[in-house]
Amino acid sequence: MRIKSDIWVAAYLRRCQTQNIFGAVRRRGSDEAGAIFVKLALLDGNALLFTPAPQSAYDESRPAERIFSQSTSGPVAEQVVEERLAKEVRFDPDVWIVEIEDRAGRHLLDLAKQ
Repeated sequence: MRIKSDIWVAAYLRRCQTQNIFGAVRRRGSDEAGAIFVKLALLDGNALLFTPAPQSAYDESRPAERIFSQSTSGPVAEQVVEERLAKEVRFDPDVWIVEIEDRAGRHLLDLAKQ
């Protein structure tokens, strides 16, 4: 059983805070099971977007984890990330959008193995 989205987001933001990474909820989605998208603003006009990893990336022995995939090969203009997020919201109004800011690119997310 996967932890509820609202609890995961609160814990993630607390974890970021302990590392002096600013973060905030930009869009609150479904408390129970809303998909979570994380925008990492690099504070230079560029950003990275982390999306929920496909189900095939999950370890069967640890199905409750939340893992993410980086949606681009590297930093892109923030506007590109914003356009993608707008599409996701139109597709699924229950999504969460979390934004963090870190010049060094730290995100503290568990990423899917490539």
